[in-house]
Amino acid sequence: MQFKPRTITCAVVSALMVPALPAGAAEAITLDPVTVSAILPERLEAVPGSFTVVPERELRDSVPFSIKEALARTPGIHSVGEDSFGLGLNIGVRGMDPRRTSRTLLLEDGMPLFLAPYGDPSAHYSTPLDRVERIEVVKGSGQVLYGPQTVGGMINFVTRPVPVKGFAGSVALAAGNHAFGSAHANLGYGGEMGGVMLDVLQKKGDGVRNNHDFDVREYTLKGQLNISERQTLIAKVSQYREDSHVSETGLGTLEYGEDKFQAPTGRQDRFEHERTAFQVQHLVQLGERAMLSTQVYQVRADRASFRQINDPGGFDDAGNNATGYSILDRCDTPATEANAAACGGRWRPRQYEYWGIEPRLDFGHRLFGIENEAVVGIRYHVEDIRRNQFRAADPLAQNQAWAEAFGTHREDIRIDTRAWSYYAQNTFHLGHWALTPGVRVENYEISTDIVRADGEPQDNPESALTNRQTVVLPGFGVAWNGIANTTIFAGVHKGFAPPRPDRDINEGDGANTAVVDRTRAEESTNWEIGVRSSYFKGVRFESTLFHTDFDEIVINNGEGAFVNGGKSRMAGIEFAGRVDFGRIFDTPHNIYLMGSYTHLSTAKFLKDGPNPEDGIVQGDRLPYAPRHLASLSIGYQHPVGIDARIGVDHVSRQQPDTFARALPPVDAALSGLAGEIPAYTLVNASVTYRPQGSKATLFLSGHNLADREYLVSRVDGMVAGRKRQVFGGVRYDF
Repeated sequence: MQFKPRTITCAVVSALMVPALPAGAAEAITLDPVTVSAILPERLEAVPGSFTVVPERELRDSVPFSIKEALARTPGIHSVGEDSFGLGLNIGVRGMDPRRTSRTLLLEDGMPLFLAPYGDPSAHYSTPLDRVERIEVVKGSGQVLYGPQTVGGMINFVTRPVPVKGFAGSVALAAGNHAFGSAHANLGYGGEMGGVMLDVLQKKGDGVRNNHDFDVREYTLKGQLNISERQTLIAKVSQYREDSHVSETGLGTLEYGEDKFQAPTGRQDRFEHERTAFQVQHLVQLGERAMLSTQVYQVRADRASFRQINDPGGFDDAGNNATGYSILDRCDTPATEANAAACGGRWRPRQYEYWGIEPRLDFGHRLFGIENEAVVGIRYHVEDIRRNQFRAADPLAQNQAWAEAFGTHREDIRIDTRAWSYYAQNTFHLGHWALTPGVRVENYEISTDIVRADGEPQDNPESALTNRQTVVLPGFGVAWNGIANTTIFAGVHKGFAPPRPDRDINEGDGANTAVVDRTRAEESTNWEIGVRSSYFKGVRFESTLFHTDFDEIVINNGEGAFVNGGKSRMAGIEFAGRVDFGRIFDTPHNIYLMGSYTHLSTAKFLKDGPNPEDGIVQGDRLPYAPRHLASLSIGYQHPVGIDARIGVDHVSRQQPDTFARALPPVDAALSGLAGEIPAYTLVNASVTYRPQGSKATLFLSGHNLADREYLVSRVDGMVAGRKRQVFGGVRYDF
């Protein structure tokens, strides 16, 4: 990929806009990764809301297989595992629909990770855990500093810093069942002037279902230049490639009953994703208590998926006609491996490019004679999206180039976004109190141009397909630290998420009449009150009561589109904690308990929907909002360098998408889309061994050790959860 001149220009201007200040005028810049790239401030006791930090030590000791396992003990987080490696993340926060993590903001070192944060907030990529130093999850009123998704929570993956004391790095190899293999190398060198670091990763294996293999590679180069004692420049470029055989459609009821893990079209179904990201951060310390940071980023993602089944179980939106068995929609034949090999399908190649620039000033001051810490910033963000679809029945259409040359060009949609974001926050420190008002303003314009729909050229005026909005999002939080190592906090903030785009274009009544159903932006009011404490020796815990009122929640209507579902409410309590008996009894042999629990007591629609076919009924449970989420582990740490743990993760029953609840009887019984998703409990364990004084670590990890068969999703048919997965390996640090 070649980066546009405007991006390079912004980066250079960012680096040169503040001249080098005289040495010795104030303290030198702190080159700590938290200061450079983390969301959370250094003074955690003043954070005006709930948050969780998963540190590097915990990531190494727990040996998670994917992001899903890494966040299992984070309260309020619900992750739906549709595939083996978390390639398509489905994370929901406090009752939000987890589908493709579209209502949970994902960041890497403060840079957005979605395909397109405004135009298509879908998580088909997340930072590999191998590159992560820590994970930060923020759910409280501090979200006003980040966006555009602020209705639920946000997750920031903080990557490893460039070495500053000579040569450093690590290599790791792992292997397991289901043909899983992983190789990772991180090599870097640095000194007073800065440094450079190269990260190389490859993971491959078989997926949850038969014929579902994946191959992921990523290369990242990160550099740091200490321009002076007061100025630092950090640059990072990465390239990610994924080649997966993943069927985006699940199974019908009868298919699932015969073989939960079958994928008749898996050998042909493809998901190809190439992503190139560029980020520059310039930091300058303007005084003892002022830091100006400017980040410039650009991301280009090309993703193409091929699928042969559009709807599971014979369901085709036409009536009460599901059969329980899926049909190849281009050939109208039963979905078998032999028929799939002799049939074509649909390619959906899509290109996403976005870039932005964001200067931010963090400074301390003494307004009204009070100790204050303030943050002000602005971001300009641009997106360019191109969505195409080609289809043909000929088996040659399994080749994307052939399909584009000779197949039917069904869809050509172009989406352009321009967005300005402004934010300000001030923390007043009054003795044991910290009061933090803040505000964010989102101003955006999303223009959609339908060039082709249902195979026909279109002639829609672009002005009729433009969403413009300016929204003001205030927040206020308070924290009290009158008890040692304890914070009691409360907060409220206004949440916002831009309108969702349709997955497919409505055909309308004929040529030149295709339309995009405009969903309205989602807005929420989020309240919380809680406590976090390490008052007692060897005991850490946090607990939060939360309440969210939602306006115009967006739901899937089952026809390739999204619709507004009106008002809804989520409320409940979260708890997380850890007890280290080794610390309590001052012994090097440490037995510890750790876990989390979320009780989502309320997750319901507050009124009936306008269209009965959407299935929105007052008082009904929201989709994919389990009432209970629990994780509990017991572990043992031996002074020779052993950390072993075993635990369980529990997810209570869930309701499917609302449209599935309104299906006619036959479709409801046979399509696989309707019906409760039963509760399940999984057993997991891990052990690591790093001898004292050694640089090598041996690890072994197992997930779903009881090999339980369970259902995780009905979004596009029935999808089974991952079978038993065990892997082990070695890591060497130097």
